[in-house]
Amino acid sequence: MITFDQFKQMDIRIAKITACEDHPNADKLYVVTVETGKETKKLVAGIKQHYSKEELLNKQVVVITNLEPATIRGVESEGMILATKDGEKLAVLVPEKEVKTGSPVS
Repeated sequence: MITFDQFKQMDIRIAKITACEDHPNADKLYVVTVETGKETKKLVAGIKQHYSKEELLNKQVVVITNLEPATIRGVESEGMILATKDGEKLAVLVPEKEVKTGSPVS
């Protein structure tokens, strides 16, 4: 379990996907560029089997922006798009209504 104080340390925001490219070293990954309201970040996301690039472009998604960067198959990822999986179905988390990019999730 994590404490509430640990949970509050996570910076979870609404981000807008501004670019989506195939990962150069992995068939199931995208390299996604998001605008977080404060900055632009590149994220490696394992959602290629579930979304086309066109479906993702300009989509608002929920992102953890303050994760320690990780190198995934040779590409640095600066955060994480949150998603849920039910068997074979995967869905990225999105706001119910369009909100300002960078809005905090609480």
